[in-house]
Amino acid sequence: MIRCLVQTAKNSRYLRRTKQVYSRESASWIASMPVTKYPTPRRSDTSEVLHGITVKDPYRWMEDPDAEETKAFVEAQNKISKPYLDRCPHKKELTESLTKLWNYPKFTVPSRKGDYYYFRHNSGLQNQFVTYMKKNLDDEPEVFLDPNSLSEDGTVSLTESAFSENGNYYCYGLAQSGSDWSTLHVKDVRQKKDLPEKLERFRYSSVSWTIDEKGFFYGQYPDWSGKVTGTEAKAVENQKLFYHRLSTPQSEDVMCVEFPKNPEWRITPEVSYCGRHLIVSVQEGCQDNIVFVADIPENVTGVLELKPIYETFDCRLEYITNDDDIFYFRTNKDRPTYGVVKINIRKPQEWIDVVPAHPKNVLEWALAVDGDKLIVEYCQDVVSKLQIHKLSGEFLQNLPLDIGAVSEISGKRKLSEIFLKFSSFLTPGRIYRCEIDKAPEAVLEEHKNIELAGLPTDDLEVEQVFYASQDGTKVPMFITRKKDLPRDGSAPCLLYIYGGFSINLSPSFSLFRLMLIKRLGFSVAVANVRGGGEYGEEWHNGGCLKNKQNTLDDVHAAAAFLADNGYTRASQLVLMGGSNGGMVTAASINQRPELFGAAIAQVPVTDMFRFHKFTVGHAWCSDFGNPDKAEDFEVQRKYSPLHNIPADIDNYPSLLVTTADHDDRVVPSHSLKFIAELQHRLGEKNQKPLLALIDTKAGHGAGKPTSKVIDELVEYMCFLNLTLDAKYRE
Repeated sequence: MIRCLVQTAKNSRYLRRTKQVYSRESASWIASMPVTKYPTPRRSDTSEVLHGITVKDPYRWMEDPDAEETKAFVEAQNKISKPYLDRCPHKKELTESLTKLWNYPKFTVPSRKGDYYYFRHNSGLQNQFVTYMKKNLDDEPEVFLDPNSLSEDGTVSLTESAFSENGNYYCYGLAQSGSDWSTLHVKDVRQKKDLPEKLERFRYSSVSWTIDEKGFFYGQYPDWSGKVTGTEAKAVENQKLFYHRLSTPQSEDVMCVEFPKNPEWRITPEVSYCGRHLIVSVQEGCQDNIVFVADIPENVTGVLELKPIYETFDCRLEYITNDDDIFYFRTNKDRPTYGVVKINIRKPQEWIDVVPAHPKNVLEWALAVDGDKLIVEYCQDVVSKLQIHKLSGEFLQNLPLDIGAVSEISGKRKLSEIFLKFSSFLTPGRIYRCEIDKAPEAVLEEHKNIELAGLPTDDLEVEQVFYASQDGTKVPMFITRKKDLPRDGSAPCLLYIYGGFSINLSPSFSLFRLMLIKRLGFSVAVANVRGGGEYGEEWHNGGCLKNKQNTLDDVHAAAAFLADNGYTRASQLVLMGGSNGGMVTAASINQRPELFGAAIAQVPVTDMFRFHKFTVGHAWCSDFGNPDKAEDFEVQRKYSPLHNIPADIDNYPSLLVTTADHDDRVVPSHSLKFIAELQHRLGEKNQKPLLALIDTKAGHGAGKPTSKVIDELVEYMCFLNLTLDAKYRE
């Protein structure tokens, strides 16, 4: 069940009484908490002057992940956190229950490549998904690629992959321990064996085959001399685009595109639908891109001549398809909710609307199928809506969906058949097949229903509410809970957020969240705070750069709404987010610690003055601003988690900060410096635990094996069981 609730009143009543309620109702369990003796790492006198302000950085030495002192600090943190979490009296039951529930078959959508359908499948507890192939949908599948056979502990994972035009070859990347670095390999599909290719230093790019299947374009960092294991923190620069011809060594690859004056640019290649052109998309940050087109010669022997299509970093321009010189793009240029335009590459200054931007709903993606048709997905109040249009823009029909989100889709312009995967907060996934050539009477036919045994959801409800932030902006939030759970403020609640980089928190299935509801009595709220892309660029811009405080205000207002309306109370509310969401989590509890009983900050960005100096951190300046600029620094220093830890308080929320030794996106020093400073300032006076959990042979999250995922989620549940006194239920 989903209903809408709009709160128009301000939350001042709750904000006035929060502190008194917090201290009174949490006293019983705080009294039983042991005092933890935290590590006392060396505090150096390192500092620097930024825009006239002296900034102390006593733990800068932690930025070296290989330093013995850093390793000792990591070990000391785990020696506190792991025994503490092991004290959870229900850890065994939680582990057994989650493992049992996780053991159900999972599937991705089928995708037609040449003569075969391919899909990925996990039988339940396999560490990595296995890729299967079959000629017909009703055939028995056979294993095509099994990453589980490549490492005993499941820490080798599949990353970028691409089939050649006729499906005769398959290029795939493998990463170790969650690193962003990959090694590319090539498989001969007909002979079902790997070719000798082994292409190193692949990162932040894609693979795109030439139409003749003789080779492919890919991005490489040829000048990189550091480690490619995921433990290197220095910035990556000077990516170049190469052409690799099959069955030749990487040393003979042809450098086709480079931008030596812009070492931070990242390059993504895509061969056009007709096969005659290469679309070169370039990003400097994480939002906008510029686009060039080059003609592909019969033999690629050197640098390609780039013809500019758009050269200003002020919008997104995503290639969809083309007919000769007429190219179709999805864009937000002067179209805040995105639309589809066509551009004659011989006259790139002329843009013609094909699917105009909607006044409110965001056009999330467009896929060319069945020769002359487009499938487009809209985000309407955070749920997916599908439409079929002609390539001319003519509307044909809607494709009805339940309330949820399309998480995967496959289809090709040469085929009329598409597959899509739908999921929701209560649905693990349904895979649908659709024959688009039947439009305007096309229908979604269920191809496979992914069923979860042992955890019925008919006793749960989902509601969407709209609450008022500090400036009156209405913010959507989904709340999942048991239907019979009283709204008397007694239940614990998880508030999950992200709020950045134009990324949507669409409805998605999570066993962790369902475990919280079923086994620990939680409600779960997902707030679509500003900074995300749920309502297009206006929503994104409203929560980034100089407006980042709006994101934090939205989080605080969500917390107030949940307590004011009886879903929980401050002492029972836990805030959680990862990466950018981890930063938002840490900054939110710094500013308003009295609103939360606990927080979990996963792989957070915490040092807003130095994030741009490591790995790919410079790209985040598009959302965070550049601390080297005085005007951006002035904004960042008001919320930077590391530099805004409150002093002289004893009610800071229980906190679990996580990171991993192979995280080469948000480097571990963000978490290490933050927890060290927290423990130094508040450790002796704060009555609640301030913990860090540092994983090994893991990265930012992608490719993490099932065994590690389950262990991590159990640790979270143990933390909440201990710190919120959340009762275990069978």
